Amino acid sequence: MVKIGNLEIGEFPLLLAPMEDVSDPPFRAVCKENGADMMYTEFISAEGLIRDAAKSVQKLDIYDYERPIGIQIFGDKIESMREAAAIAEQAQPELIDINYGCPVKKVACKGAGAGILKDLPKMQKMTEEIVKQVNLPVTVKTRLGWDHDSIQILEVAKRLQDVGIQALTIHGRTRQQMYKGEADWSHIAEVKNHPDIHIPIFGNGDIDSPQKALEYKNKYGIDGIMIGRAAIGYPWIFREIKHFMETGEIMAAPTLEERIDTCLRHVKFSVEWKGDRQGIFEMRRHYTQYFKGMINFKPFRTRLVEAMTLEDIIQILDEVSEYYALNENVL
Repeated sequence: MVKIGNLEIGEFPLLLAPMEDVSDPPFRAVCKENGADMMYTEFISAEGLIRDAAKSVQKLDIYDYERPIGIQIFGDKIESMREAAAIAEQAQPELIDINYGCPVKKVACKGAGAGILKDLPKMQKMTEEIVKQVNLPVTVKTRLGWDHDSIQILEVAKRLQDVGIQALTIHGRTRQQMYKGEADWSHIAEVKNHPDIHIPIFGNGDIDSPQKALEYKNKYGIDGIMIGRAAIGYPWIFREIKHFMETGEIMAAPTLEERIDTCLRHVKFSVEWKGDRQGIFEMRRHYTQYFKGMINFKPFRTRLVEAMTLEDIIQILDEVSEYYALNENVL
């Protein structure tokens, strides 16, 4: 059983990655019901929390059905991160996660996210202060290093473990790579299998199928897998991986009815939580994956992306259902 502090999260947990404008409560809801063992909020700006910025505070919303869940924070100032951790703790998550991995220029080039990989003493001090501040377990998500010439992930893991983090998730790319190229899990395995490392190590990067998940579990010996982009519009990835690991069989793809039902519940919750305009806008990235592989779907996808009201989306999804019911041969 994998434990983060005293929190048990399964024999080989599947974690939903924190993704900006993706990992919100509506998306987490459909991932949870499809087998995600541990989830995280979108990353939240420490400065935003301290200043009570509406967008940052809203991201603290968590629901009982999501548990266990971690709140992820990012920032470049130690004192601000310490204060933000205290605020996040009041929302009563199961843990506090620190983002030391975001590669986006506006974050990393200001010394936050993956930017702190250029300053390991500061990373260590910041983490230590957050661990001291809260009574919850503290975990970290990071990358291999800033670039290929500065991969120090084993040193990072040792330092962070020394100051008290309870688990570490490693994305198998450097900041310089962003999301390009293939993730290198050999460095993740080096950390996991080092005799000085005793906290859970989770791998992240490129897991997009049940077969690959099992292969990487066996090959690299990690404690669990964090899944990000492969879950966007396809929350069934979690149950499919679990089914394959348990039985060795490929699970049947979700039915059209299930795709429509899940998409509809997702968009309704999105509108309810973020309002019509933002809720509908942020759903657009999900439609392609929700209906991936369906012949003749492109015109419907175009209309869904262009739809401006929930009523329009419901109408289009009704038409999708009718069209494929009458044209079963194109499914």
